[in-house]
Amino acid sequence: MCYRYSIFSRPELLESRFKAKFEKQFIRRYHVSAFEQTTLPVITNDKPDTIQLFSWGLVPFWVKNQQQMQEIAEKTANARSETIYEKPAFRTSAQKKHCLVLANGFYEWRNFQGKNYPYYIRLKSKEPFAIAGLWEAWTNKETEKEVKSYTIITTRANELMEKVHNKKKRMPVILSKELERSWIAKDVTKDEALQILEPIDDSVLEAFTISRMITARGVDPDVPEILNPYEYPELADLNKSVGQTSLF
Repeated sequence: MCYRYSIFSRPELLESRFKAKFEKQFIRRYHVSAFEQTTLPVITNDKPDTIQLFSWGLVPFWVKNQQQMQEIAEKTANARSETIYEKPAFRTSAQKKHCLVLANGFYEWRNFQGKNYPYYIRLKSKEPFAIAGLWEAWTNKETEKEVKSYTIITTRANELMEKVHNKKKRMPVILSKELERSWIAKDVTKDEALQILEPIDDSVLEAFTISRMITARGVDPDVPEILNPYEYPELADLNKSVGQTSLF
């Protein structure tokens, strides 16, 4: 699954990389959680030249009120690629509302001898990338306020992520540059979309352990230092399998 990621590239770099312009001011994030109820940058299929700020946690159009909206949003941060055309919360968006979720990397946990260890995963090139997502617009009938939201699509883990996220063995659908515009094309079919939602080749990724400040009480993890590699001696042999030794 994917409940934490980072998006800290300068706005002008993101605009250049994704050939789109921000419509609002963006605050860079070194760490963001799915449960913070904040807005983050996405590019949707109806505005492919614009970087918009949407809420993480998809709110289906059929939600009735604010309370139901909050309850559902907490459960829809991720959508399994295998069932997006079946689940009531996602199937309408899967048919016609695709988006790119902009990121620099994401965080996952590895289990070893009963303990969990935090990892940061990014492209070896250290470039920002796009995760396949779905979006929706919902209007609160009581306030007339429109809420635009999104979910991150996950798929089965590639070889690297099977070692890192070794309990769930899932990962976000990271799109290659060549597939980004295909995913948000208005005429993309269901069959074409499902072919896109495959694990990216692990040769383009790198993963390394970080400190436990990511979940430490009273500590704000949204700082550059969260990305500093941190070595756990008990994982030394295991980390060779994900190429971590070159990062220290």
